[in-house]
Amino acid sequence: MDIKGYIQSGIIEQYVLGLTSAEESAEFEQLRAQYPELNDAVLNFEKQLEEYALINAIQPPLQVRSTLEKELFNNSTTEKTSIKASTPVYNINTWRYVAAACIILLIISTALNFYFYSGYKNSKDQFEALLSQQNTLQANNASYKQSLQMMEDTSMMHVEMKSVPGKEKNLATVLWDKSSKDVYLYINNMQPTPQGKQYQLWAIVDGKPVDAGMISDCVGLCKMKKIDHAEAFAVTLEKEGGSATPTMNEMYVMGKI
Repeated sequence: MDIKGYIQSGIIEQYVLGLTSAEESAEFEQLRAQYPELNDAVLNFEKQLEEYALINAIQPPLQVRSTLEKELFNNSTTEKTSIKASTPVYNINTWRYVAAACIILLIISTALNFYFYSGYKNSKDQFEALLSQQNTLQANNASYKQSLQMMEDTSMMHVEMKSVPGKEKNLATVLWDKSSKDVYLYINNMQPTPQGKQYQLWAIVDGKPVDAGMISDCVGLCKMKKIDHAEAFAVTLEKEGGSATPTMNEMYVMGKI
């Protein structure tokens, strides 16, 4: 088993933070007993969490102690008058201070637990955000690799669509597999779309525009509709969701085959 790859998958962090399912936890415990590297990784991550919590912990407000002392001891004169004369003053004061110390320790302990938990919660949220970013980057990287392979595939026809007059600095490329009829679009450079608008790809078939699909926020190559044959491709700016016919004065790029 590739232990290094297993550790780098994020399972350690998910297990420690309680994000694994019951089945994943059971599997991890079994592997942890077999591979000391997993146990070391768990201890190391728990140590990192503890260090992060200590570094980022917020000290309890200084007024906590003074407020508590005020509440406990301001009424000491009134309390003394209500105590029976036979009760030793020394014992009353002793128990009062013991009780006060216990309450102070309880409040401090509660405050520390709260701040430590806040640090842990922040660490957990940050880890989940980083894990999500890592998964997104990995998915994007895989998409870019696939796009690069397809763009280097000599069986794919490349149709470069250049900007039309008045819509300069726009450029897109169609990759067309004439065997499978699959069409892919790569956005080299297109102006951002206004709110409520969306780019639409058209194939010019027998002199008539045919809808080839809406252009979404895809990574790398955008998979469009299949086209059997075409003389050209073009992109227009349409209302969000697309149009049945292209808006000719909103054409941005076009390329002939």
